[in-house]
Amino acid sequence: MSNLIFILTSLIITALLTIIIMPASIRLFTRLGLGKNIRSEGLVWKAIEFSQLHAAKRWTPTMWWVIIIWIILFVILISVIMQYFWKNLADIFWVSFKYSLWNRKETYIVIFTLVSVGIIGMIDDYLNVKEIGKTKWLSAKVKMFLLIIFAFAWAYWFSIKLEYTEISIPFYGHIDIWYFYIPLFILIVISAANSVNMTDGLDGLAGWLLLFQFLAYWAITYIQWMFILSAFCLITVWVLMGFLWYNIHPAKIFMWDTWSLALGATLAVIAMMTDTLLAFIIMSSIFIGETLSVIIQMLSKRFRNGKKVFRIAPFHHHLEAIGWDEETIVMRFWLIGMILTITGTIVALIGRI
Repeated sequence: MSNLIFILTSLIITALLTIIIMPASIRLFTRLGLGKNIRSEGLVWKAIEFSQLHAAKRWTPTMWWVIIIWIILFVILISVIMQYFWKNLADIFWVSFKYSLWNRKETYIVIFTLVSVGIIGMIDDYLNVKEIGKTKWLSAKVKMFLLIIFAFAWAYWFSIKLEYTEISIPFYGHIDIWYFYIPLFILIVISAANSVNMTDGLDGLAGWLLLFQFLAYWAITYIQWMFILSAFCLITVWVLMGFLWYNIHPAKIFMWDTWSLALGATLAVIAMMTDTLLAFIIMSSIFIGETLSVIIQMLSKRFRNGKKVFRIAPFHHHLEAIGWDEETIVMRFWLIGMILTITGTIVALIGRI
């Protein structure tokens, strides 16, 4: 009972903060001019067609990440205070608050991932909205270098400090991969962060796909008796719901690099913590497909004298370029995403219920 009360209390506090802060923050960011600058530079050559398609979205507020992360951190702080004074609060409310969201075993590395990767994205977003530098964004090499550094730190912690060396394969069992766990961990975290970032190109697209997965991991972590991490997943879901209220087409605010990179990396870390790598790959199939479309496009341009496979990459922009409505693309991706998330959740729970 105390586990459910802890999760519901965290959810209520998050809901109140989100409802109160979000509208004011959108007005503030609009007034400060913290809006999206449409990129005309691609990873390979120019992205002229993309900039033409999305010209109407120029200067839509995009620094919402600051509010999102601060809401989550503030909820964590409140939970720490409630845990410290839990005996007094129990006398007043007749409920025990013996937990907090700041927990070494379950949330230290998750919170560190959210904040550290968020900072990388923040720098990228700030360069974009202030039009700093030649390309007005953080170079792919620098971004990748920083992600590798952070991912290696987390991989080292998991493999050496926590002695994670196995991955679970449903219907087969556990496979000990020894020190290969570190490069695998780095690959999964970096891939997840970048793939979510690439998918975040249409109103509500990446946000809803992320929401489905965090909902799935709320259930998975709860069934695995990781109640504190379960609460973290649920408050992230609630903040995402508040964000998506204003991000559905036509979007009044964007996720952009900070939030997409941070949430992608955070999901990957949670997947490794829960030993549900195969399930996570299934749930993330849309993100993976979007990334593959970008890789195929880059290789085609590089080695076929500029010839393209897709009109624009990632693939959702290709569909947009050939005439699909933005809402049609997004809703069909949502449906596929729901099916994949349900399938992945079933795979994750095999043998655990």
